[in-house]
Amino acid sequence: MNRLLPVLIFTVFFLLVDLYLFQAVINVSKSWSNTWRSATRYGFWIPTVISILALLWWAFGDPYRYSAGTRNWIITGLVATYFSKVFGILFLFVDDLQRGFRWIVSLFYKGSTPDLTGDTISRSEFLSKVALAATAIPFGTMTFGIITGAHDYRVKRVTVDLPNLPKSFDGLTIGHVSDIHSGSFWNKTAVQGGVDMMLGEKPDVIFFTGDLVNNETSEVKDYIPVFERLKAPLGVYSVTGNHDYGDYKTWDSREAKAKNFQDLIHAHKLLGFDLLMNEHKFLQQGNDKIAIIGNENWGGGRFPKYGKLDQAYAGTEEASVKLLLSHDPSHWDMQVRPTHPDIDLMFAGHTHGFQFGVEIGNIKWSPSQYVYKQWAGLYQEGNQYLYVNRGFGYLGYPGRIGMPPELTIIKLKTS
Repeated sequence: MNRLLPVLIFTVFFLLVDLYLFQAVINVSKSWSNTWRSATRYGFWIPTVISILALLWWAFGDPYRYSAGTRNWIITGLVATYFSKVFGILFLFVDDLQRGFRWIVSLFYKGSTPDLTGDTISRSEFLSKVALAATAIPFGTMTFGIITGAHDYRVKRVTVDLPNLPKSFDGLTIGHVSDIHSGSFWNKTAVQGGVDMMLGEKPDVIFFTGDLVNNETSEVKDYIPVFERLKAPLGVYSVTGNHDYGDYKTWDSREAKAKNFQDLIHAHKLLGFDLLMNEHKFLQQGNDKIAIIGNENWGGGRFPKYGKLDQAYAGTEEASVKLLLSHDPSHWDMQVRPTHPDIDLMFAGHTHGFQFGVEIGNIKWSPSQYVYKQWAGLYQEGNQYLYVNRGFGYLGYPGRIGMPPELTIIKLKTS
């Protein structure tokens, strides 16, 4: 019964939306030939049937049995279809408002002009066409975002001036990758192309700031050969993100969840990543040292706080520059800046830029900015910097619209 009730609610919602929009289909197709009219009207209900069957499968079947991403594709299809339809029926609702207004006026109209309840009150064919076009636009945009946006990798190049940077490290280039989310991938060839782009930049060192998987470590198995190619002369360093702990999956036992996390640690080793679990390592040139501090996930709000910054920081006092890898950018304002003002630059990810937004010239907007103060790009407070990577992969919606996946190259300069 607990599963049946949501299915019934969504089924009723789908049917009401479709019945309302179907009036526009009837209106637009009324002058078509019998063949096209019938094909269009019957075809309109095919997605409805598929959606209801998908709901039943999701509620009572086991989409995970086929692949980790099957359930995600079901959700994406339902959301894309019915968000688009609801957007379209807003135009029909406007039409119905004006028709209703005309009908009310006609009840009180005593003049001799033509009856307002005639043809002028019938549903506008123009607005019906607009409603169907308005339905098609968001659906088409979402589809385009999946087909072309999901793997449209872009290189972002940033220079950061650090007054304490030793001359021996002047010009150090750091490749920054975040939020791989290997369980969401559907095009391995394109993913390989993204890795090739990073390798083509020839960074001195590479940082990965967490979320290797969505829910469980097994998701990365097929992508070990892809990401193990990420190499740099000074090494590849990584930390964990909130999705790496298995917190978003129901496990049979605590032991199973613990083993999953141990498997994740082993996966980083197979990839050749130096996973920093609340610890640090040094990059050294002669007597000059840069500290790379790796903090386990620590996020504001409901996100888990596994990180122990004091523990990771301890022993780095001798380093003239300190670089922090911490998945969630909210960590910067909440803990890093107030307690460790000598951490020069923090690398984060997590937000994905909501996988949706606009970035044109100096204009930068995304719904992400209403949730995170720092959500994409470089930020500065005093002498401290934060860089938030927009993410390599995707989660939930398997695409990106106006917020392409990012490969970051950060060059450190002595100011």
